[in-house]
Amino acid sequence: MDLKPLTEAIAKGNRAEAVKLTQAALEAGLKPQDIVDNGLVPGMTIVGDKFKRNEAFVPEMLIAARAMKESMALLEPLLVKAGIKPKYTCVIGTVQGDLHDIGKNLVAMMLKGANLGVIDLGTNVSPDKFIEAAKTHNADIIALSALLTTTMPAMKQTVEAAREAGLNAKVIIGGAPVTQQFCDEIGADGYSPDAASAVDLVMKLMAA
Repeated sequence: MDLKPLTEAIAKGNRAEAVKLTQAALEAGLKPQDIVDNGLVPGMTIVGDKFKRNEAFVPEMLIAARAMKESMALLEPLLVKAGIKPKYTCVIGTVQGDLHDIGKNLVAMMLKGANLGVIDLGTNVSPDKFIEAAKTHNADIIALSALLTTTMPAMKQTVEAAREAGLNAKVIIGGAPVTQQFCDEIGADGYSPDAASAVDLVMKLMAA
């Protein structure tokens, strides 16, 4: 069965079509992992690439991610049953004092779309909570988001806490006021200017 229509349904954010085609692929005997890798992930990649070229914007990304999420709801139980775990695990949250979550949610959806295990801690997450979750889930990545300049120091505290705890996880940061310079200053492992680039950043760090 050709998964191209499924990829297109995800890219267009057509939820009903995506779910129907995912179901059809399962009924045709395709492996859940293959449906994810060859059907869903390429769809999110198309949207991510368009976003980077300013041909798609946040609403389009959210709609595509929602379609992906509904397809994944069919596949996740089967992946778990087959003992298939995501290759990497990421703990993500908006830092302490900050209640903004649109950017964080987009990054979380894009990472899920790239078949990463994502533990979303929500907003206003203390450094201790990040560290605790990273230990519990044996995270490869800790992703920190901030929209307010006043909450950026919490990123520095979380990076320091991760180093003190001796975690191997890579700490990445992002959000409207965040820059590469700030990333270098606080000793984080990476900075991403947008949700689509966050996936590239994670893959680059994991490959290294």
